[in-house]
Amino acid sequence: MPNIALELGKQSASLGINAAYGEQRDVGGVQVIPVSLSWTGFGGGSDDAGNGGGGGGGWAVPVGAYIRRGGEVRFEPNIVSLLTVAIPFVWVAGRALSRVIRALKK
Repeated sequence: MPNIALELGKQSASLGINAAYGEQRDVGGVQVIPVSLSWTGFGGGSDDAGNGGGGGGGWAVPVGAYIRRGGEVRFEPNIVSLLTVAIPFVWVAGRALSRVIRALKK
């Protein structure tokens, strides 16, 4: 039986930057390159009896796209996805900052 961790490692190495930037598409004379925030994880193991297993998962949020019209390139964000990612981040950062300020006041 092949080592599942090595096989998963080889397969996930090809994800890299391709998972964050999609293939360029031409839509009505406009070139579009989608951008996403992605995360993947894999794990595996076995016990002393030789029983083993593994699994993996992934998550991706489309954050926007690079749009090229003529010679101009600009990023157009996906507002709903950016808010979905930004709200928890801002909440955690605010909580951490308030605790740091409280600790400095003491």
